[in-house]
Amino acid sequence: MTAKTTHFGFREVDETAKAGMVHGVFTNVASKYDVMNDAMSLGIHRIWKDAMMDWLAPRGPQRLLDVAGGTGDIAFRFLARAPQAQVTVLDMTESMLIAGRKRAEAATLASQLDWVVGDAMALPFPDNSFDVYTISFGIRNVTRIPDAIAEAFRVLRPGGRLMVLEFSSIPQPGLQWLYDRYSFNIIPPLGQMIANDRDSYQYLVESIRKFPRQDEFAAMIRQGGFGQVSYRNLSLGIAALHSGWKI
Repeated sequence: MTAKTTHFGFREVDETAKAGMVHGVFTNVASKYDVMNDAMSLGIHRIWKDAMMDWLAPRGPQRLLDVAGGTGDIAFRFLARAPQAQVTVLDMTESMLIAGRKRAEAATLASQLDWVVGDAMALPFPDNSFDVYTISFGIRNVTRIPDAIAEAFRVLRPGGRLMVLEFSSIPQPGLQWLYDRYSFNIIPPLGQMIANDRDSYQYLVESIRKFPRQDEFAAMIRQGGFGQVSYRNLSLGIAALHSGWKI
């Protein structure tokens, strides 16, 4: 029987190996992850995450599952807008969760936060458990994206909402070309300088290029059972927000 393969950046790898390779990337960069996000995006990732919260409109005692949310950026933003909410942060990399728990906000919000090591493709939660599912810059690292979408659908309650923030594609070819030059020539050396890890950030920029375009990913969300699927481009399409509902 032929082994299934998938991509790890621009490399083709055995499907069973990808999770471990991704785990290695994020274990290596965990302590510098937030600093690198600021450096790579010139701080714009913060604006994107605030835009995510604006569209999500957290309220009341909602239960949020934030997948691949190790350092807590989305969790803390959600609780700032919905102080009665409960948030579970799930990540496959324990060192990312440790980095999140070390943040100042984590101590003051400890009673409303759970930190869980787990896999987006096999969530350790019962059906219909959460009101909101978010994943920010994590879905492109999943080995089988349709499996992660199916799991999101399963754990959401009827009427629950999925929202994905992910790097995407700029519709204008000329601007995409300029963005590619920046990504491939600046980000890996920046990773070497700040995180002492060029290879992980080479993977990062390659993984962005392998991720489906906005309309293709929206179609995957619809195929996963979600309704009222839509997306919004951020910063000309460098990133995009995808929304869907479990109807």
